[in-house]
Parts: sequence; structure tokens; C-alpha cells
Amino acid sequence: MASIKSDIIGELNQDNQFEDWWHSLPIKIPFFNNKTVEIAFMGFVPESDALFIKDADEALKTFLEKSETDRLSLSHLAYKNCMDFLNAIEFDEADQPLWNIKDENEIWNFIYPQTIFVTRRHRHDENIYINVTCECEWEQEHGLQLVFRQGKILTRISAQDGHITEADAYNKPDNEDKLLSQFNASTTTSKWWKFWN
Repeated sequence: MASIKSDIIGELNQDNQFEDWWHSLPIKIPFFNNKTVEIAFMGFVPESDALFIKDADEALKTFLEKSETDRLSLSHLAYKNCMDFLNAIEFDEADQPLWNIKDENEIWNFIYPQTIFVTRRHRHDENIYINVTCECEWEQEHGLQLVFRQGKILTRISAQDGHITEADAYNKPDNEDKLLSQFNASTTTSKWWKFWN
């Protein structure tokens, strides 16, 4: 079995079924209070993208520096995703605990990270994106994804639909994608906090 080496997360082994997928051992993720989650490089063909591992490592280093504080700063977006979904479907008693949430930070009690995918977008910016795929209590079929461009800031939160940006999902320009258009490679923490608060 072929393997590749990341300076940030160590060895990744090639998937048995998909040649362009590579899997790490579970890694502690500070963003999720050190819960261990597998990281997978997706869509990576070594002969075709010599810079992928370097770019992926830079994005992973940035993402793995994120803490619980960074996660809680996104609670309102996760809560909104939940409420938008519940308001669009018929009431179900099983969802009552979600309706009972008083503090938006409680939403994370209903979100379960599964796999973190690292992939290069193959249009427009061609950046590396960190896609944290999760199961969640309100959308059992399609789950939830949190996508971070270059591992820096959240540029998409949605059901898992095979797209890493709203622009790609709905075939619209990047500047019409609300979260993606706020991204700037030189975004500082203070600017980021100003945007979200």
C-alpha cells in the first residue's frame, strides 16, 4: 500500500478503493476539545500536484491552532443552520431538545465530527480547503460540513452536498458567495472577529 508523508499529521495511507484519497490515523483536534478525528487528503494525485502536501500542511497547521474559542465564535452559524432546517420541515417530537436550546453554544452538543477532508478547489482560487464533515441531530441524512479556506476562516457551513463553496454548489461568482467573499489571505484575527461580531 502506498503512503505519503505530511510534516503536520505524519503518514497517510492510500485508500484501497480511491487512488486519490489518503488517510491519516486519528488526530487530536483542538477545535473539538481534542476529540480524535481522521484526516484525509482527497483528490490528490502526487504526480499532478507537486505543491499539494506543502499547501495542505500550511492549511492544517493553521486549522489545528484553532481552539474551542474559535469554535464557539461560530455557534450562531451552526445554530442558524439547525433552525433553518427545522423551520423548513414538519415538526417532529424527536427534535424537541433542539427547539429547547437556550444558549446557541449548546448546538455543539448535537454535532459529531466524523472526518476532516483536505482538498484543493479545482476552479477560481485553487486554494486548499479544510472540510470538517459531521453528523448532526437535525439532518441525519446529509449531516453538516464546516469548510475553512486555507484552514483560516469558515467559508461555508451547510449540509454535505459534495461542494466546498456555495459558489460551486450554485454555480455563481465567488463575490456572490457571502462567506467566501469575506476571505482575504491577509485576514487578521482582529478583522475576523470584527466580521463575526
